[in-house]
Amino acid sequence: MRVGFIGLGSQGGAMARRIVDAGYETTLWARRAESLEPYGDTAAKTAGSPAELGAASDLACVCVVNDADVREVVDGPQGILRGMSAGGVIAVHSTVHPDTCRELAEKAAAQGISLVDAPVSGGGMGAEAGTLLVMVGGDDDIVARVRPVFETYADPVVHLGGVGAGEVAKLLNNLLFTANLSTASSTLALGEQLGVDPTRLAAVLASGSANSFALGRIANTAGSLDQIAQHAGELLRKDVTLVAGLADAAGTTVGSVLDAADATLAQMNHPRLES
Repeated sequence: MRVGFIGLGSQGGAMARRIVDAGYETTLWARRAESLEPYGDTAAKTAGSPAELGAASDLACVCVVNDADVREVVDGPQGILRGMSAGGVIAVHSTVHPDTCRELAEKAAAQGISLVDAPVSGGGMGAEAGTLLVMVGGDDDIVARVRPVFETYADPVVHLGGVGAGEVAKLLNNLLFTANLSTASSTLALGEQLGVDPTRLAAVLASGSANSFALGRIANTAGSLDQIAQHAGELLRKDVTLVAGLADAAGTTVGSVLDAADATLAQMNHPRLES
């Protein structure tokens, strides 16, 4: 299988490197030439546009930041769909609205091309270690076809249902993570007010039933969310907003997890709802 990859950031770049190192014929595209420099000593080829990459790929992986970027590289004037042949597959690794993937899947299907949504969790370190979590939405046969490529950088790869299901799962994951940040932070703050050192309390909680990934992220900051807010606050606000919108459109209630997530966003000075 010939593989193309777009989105060579800290996470996507490591994913692409794993694909190249696994021996797949790989083509890369990036807006900035410097993003391609780390692959100069590999067998990877480069394309002049997403369309050119699509023409050279049986599977084109997209790991860009937001919905607009995904739409541009997939369906823009020079997008993947302008070059890919029928029978090809596009995998959207970005965390975006599930409807974005569903709409693009319909456009791709009109050309005989399949699209799966496959958002990831685990960051650059997880990609480098081959331990990313990939949450996939798409047809059974297409997911089975691309799974070996995903497994070069991921373990586990979880198929959740039709197109869009992977994005829903990733957004719910990020909603709960966001909520857990405020509950962990407020617990450490309460402990300090009751006379327990927050760093030592975090070590205790990490060894007990109250442990969580969120607790681990703030254990060394005495419960402060400032560091996470600097690099992830806006992204978490985006994802929580998307989940709230999905629930509203479905006529359902998110529940207390949204209240806790909103509390986190407020602490980060990235509120979902303006006061």
